[in-house]
Amino acid sequence: MPIIYIVSDGTGRTATQALSAALTQFPSQEVEIILHKEVRSKAMILSAVESALAQEAFIVHTMVSNELREYMINCSRTFNVETIDLMGPLLGRLSEKLTRTPSEKPGLFSELNKEYFQRIDAMQFAFQHDDGLRYEELNKAEIVLVGVSRTFKTPLSIYLAFKGWFVANVPIVLGIEPPEELFSLPEGRVICLTNNATNLSTLRHSRLERLGRGSGDYANPGFVQKELSYAHSVFNRQRNWPVVKVTNKPIEEIASEILAIINVNKNGDTV
Repeated sequence: MPIIYIVSDGTGRTATQALSAALTQFPSQEVEIILHKEVRSKAMILSAVESALAQEAFIVHTMVSNELREYMINCSRTFNVETIDLMGPLLGRLSEKLTRTPSEKPGLFSELNKEYFQRIDAMQFAFQHDDGLRYEELNKAEIVLVGVSRTFKTPLSIYLAFKGWFVANVPIVLGIEPPEELFSLPEGRVICLTNNATNLSTLRHSRLERLGRGSGDYANPGFVQKELSYAHSVFNRQRNWPVVKVTNKPIEEIASEILAIINVNKNGDTV
């Protein structure tokens, strides 16, 4: 059975996918693939080439470093091991066409991929833990936002999730006790959101108008003030819960305040 070595200074995912796509054209041929990933020194390249020689394998490599790629080519020639360079010609042509020098940073694509999928996971987490859902999993969140209705908990959760943070939010409703799990979270995890009564009443009136519903107590200034007072009584139970005012602030500014608080707490300082 033919043996193919994949040698990469990153994860080897690019070479593996390219090789797998090519091998579909040979459906009846069995091939053993051996992956050597994060090969980032000449000694590691030499070891891979010597191993390939012993097993009569040929090498498919994706080395973004010019120095290591040239060493791979020279080393394989010395030992008479056949190699296929997937990355070098492409980087060379791109450098020529784009008139730019490649960064030569191994694993860069993998890092970008990781960031992308982390954002996807964070977005899914935010949707699954919106408005008090799955409160028994609050300990899995990096940030937990609490506040009354229309203090921008959901849009902030989505905005922060897009930045890769795992965010849950819990509503504060007049007369209803928040889940016990909220009060057992580690210090620096919970951020309280508040608004002034007038602004909050206006926001709620606008929401009801869009929904085509009557106002009731929900947007009544007196009720709004009572609910805000109740929310602050909940906030005051935990002295380490910072309170962020959202009045007349854009989401980006509020999010920046929240992240500044989170970063301070992570550094072990006090807010």
